[in-house]
Amino acid sequence: ITGLVYGGVRGITRLAGGTVNAAIAKAAPLLTGRFGQPDSSPEREAVLAAINGVLGDQLLATANPLTINMSLRHEGKPLLLNKTALAQRLPQATGKLLVVLHGLCMNDLQWTTGGKNDGGYNHADVLAKELGYTPVYLHYNTGLHTSVNGQQFANVLEDLLNAWPQRVDELSLLAHSMGGLVSRSACHIAEQTGMAWRSKLKNIVFLGTPHHGAPLERVGNWIDTTLGSNRVTKPFAAIGQIRSSGITDLRYGHVLESSWLVNGQEVDRFERSPDSREPLPLPQGVNCFAVAATTSSQASTLKDATLGDGLVPVQSALGQHDEAKHCLNFLPCHQWINYGVHHMDLLYKQAVTAQLVRWLGLINKPADSRP
Repeated sequence: ITGLVYGGVRGITRLAGGTVNAAIAKAAPLLTGRFGQPDSSPEREAVLAAINGVLGDQLLATANPLTINMSLRHEGKPLLLNKTALAQRLPQATGKLLVVLHGLCMNDLQWTTGGKNDGGYNHADVLAKELGYTPVYLHYNTGLHTSVNGQQFANVLEDLLNAWPQRVDELSLLAHSMGGLVSRSACHIAEQTGMAWRSKLKNIVFLGTPHHGAPLERVGNWIDTTLGSNRVTKPFAAIGQIRSSGITDLRYGHVLESSWLVNGQEVDRFERSPDSREPLPLPQGVNCFAVAATTSSQASTLKDATLGDGLVPVQSALGQHDEAKHCLNFLPCHQWINYGVHHMDLLYKQAVTAQLVRWLGLINKPADSRP
């Protein structure tokens, strides 16, 4: 499925101008059933997630039926956020709530490698078994600005806690890649607006989150600028500018609306510009954990400093930055690097699960029982 997703991304990014709309129009009937209703399958979900990741903002702007609307899901199906419906769908619900967020061009089903019916592996299932969490999964359009998804996610969490069938003693977030940026954005919005769920938030685990951006998006921005500066190659610049708002937000790890909206006007997100983000520290009073990965088998290599896990540098995933104002300052004991793995491997490596259990298990122990 991972290959299908990224193959879909490569195919979509070759399209430009009216060809995009034409291709999407042709894709719509292929992704719906005989009666206009989706024929749900992991393959369909993967293709739909890829299309939304690359073109999600355009899909929303044109009211395209392929647009993914944010929802919380369980076993691939949306949850109705009222107490009666949740009690029926989740009869074993506990007071320890775990919300799981996927990354760019992904969907909630891809947290389970191999699929549920094939005995697939899932970090959240282990956390539920070992530590008593009840997991639910966020499904969202990753092509939208991070701050737009952050606002929606903050609202969804408020509705979820109001509808949860048990008293919520603890809320934790497990986020892969872009999902970590959406989580930070939602925390900021909840603090600004006084949302109740923020006081219940105890832990956030970031898996390969590009807190300070991803080099591949910056390369894309450089290509946009280079092609656009020459009258001969300028027409080809449109190809690079198909990239969604969600993708361009990954250039520097944008999480706030102020990164793309200034005095009520949208900035040109394809214009080459320095990192001018407003700093946003980690949320106070929350245990924040960062997992980074690198394809290298050794520490302190050039690969770690540049590509890291193939998409996100180690320094970015650990929130480290040359400017002190942007450093996220994860506690040393809350940082962990997984060597010899790729970005997508973080979704299913058992070593990652073991680290999550150690962290969250230790946090939940009484203070006098900790080593």
